[in-house]
Amino acid sequence: MQFSIQHTTEYRYSEPLNYSIQQLRLTPQDGFGQRVSNWSISVNGQLSQYHDTYGNLVHTMVLDSNHTEIRLVAKGEVETGLTMTAAPERLPLTIYLRSTALTVADAGIQAFTEPFGLLKTIADLEKLSAAIINQVPYVKGGTGVYTTAAQAFAARTGVCQDHAHIFIACCRSLGLPARYVSGYLFTDDGHLSESHAWVDAWLSDIGWVSVDVSNRCLANSAYVRLATGLDYHDACPVSGVRIGGGLETMQAGVNVWQLGGDESSHLLRKQIAQIQQ
Repeated sequence: MQFSIQHTTEYRYSEPLNYSIQQLRLTPQDGFGQRVSNWSISVNGQLSQYHDTYGNLVHTMVLDSNHTEIRLVAKGEVETGLTMTAAPERLPLTIYLRSTALTVADAGIQAFTEPFGLLKTIADLEKLSAAIINQVPYVKGGTGVYTTAAQAFAARTGVCQDHAHIFIACCRSLGLPARYVSGYLFTDDGHLSESHAWVDAWLSDIGWVSVDVSNRCLANSAYVRLATGLDYHDACPVSGVRIGGGLETMQAGVNVWQLGGDESSHLLRKQIAQIQQ
């Protein structure tokens, strides 16, 4: 499948913004069955790029003069569904056994996970994934970016980010390396939010297996990968800090079109949030 993607994020401020620095993990890379035909990022600020610890291509954006708005546009074309080829790991797999604040397996998650025993096959991963979504149904609005796996599990409510954190916590508690994946998902009906999250789990006989807990499936050619890490904060598309600005309003939207298909069949969602400094 071949996709054309445009991801736009706009911030507006009630007072002049004195300084802002943002980390942008908005650039897909070749690998895991995908190939990037072209990609660009445009911003009203200074950009520099580097590869982080996990191999993600990250752009740092700096605004050091008075502004009342920031506009980020990432766009390009990506082909998916290509033959998977093994690539050397950048990091020891034991890194992906490390617990983080968002992926701690508390007593409740450990008790839930224990009956699954060792996870050795794709079928084992699918059983765990199904059990999680049955226990924690997909419900918007009940959790946020700082909600931990334990909190979402106890509340029995969450979104794709929470499902990924719970799955990771379960895997690591059983000694299986697992990592968070951020990216896009193409759907004909557009019932999902503009960005998505799933998990890579390491099976010794196969390698990384990508599991989408929220949709009860393995990731396939409908998915476009952006970044990976130990949890959301390592792989989130945009993060940063600012000085000044007063009240911040953020609006984000993504268009994902399948090239060669029905131009009217695309995903479009907008999210609006207000944050009081």
